[in-house]
Amino acid sequence: MSLSSPIDVAVGILIKPNGDVLLAQRPVGKPYAGYWEFPGGKVEPNETILDALKREFLEELGVQILSAQAWCGVAYVYPHAHVHLHFYISREWQGEPQSLEGQAFAWQGQVSVSPLLPATIPLLEWIASA
Repeated sequence: MSLSSPIDVAVGILIKPNGDVLLAQRPVGKPYAGYWEFPGGKVEPNETILDALKREFLEELGVQILSAQAWCGVAYVYPHAHVHLHFYISREWQGEPQSLEGQAFAWQGQVSVSPLLPATIPLLEWIASA
């Protein structure tokens, strides 16, 4: 894989009215297995980032995103891939998250799960200070 062309990844930050955010643990068999991150996944060819976000949340967590606002984009180079993370914030969704891919997930106020995926850490700090 060429590290010169970044992979577009749609990432969702679900925020409850009390400020808690949803984090998911990367499943076994994927790079950084066991690390915690905001849920999301790769954008498929000819798919908008918002459509990818909605599809990933439905496939992985059984949650239907009703609305989401683009928040920020972050480029990050991991040893295995160069990714461009497109973060969306959603305060409106339908359904309770379920572990459809066998992954753990947790609602976090003061984040207490670890280890955190490196690209996730600055975003948690930005959300906490917002």
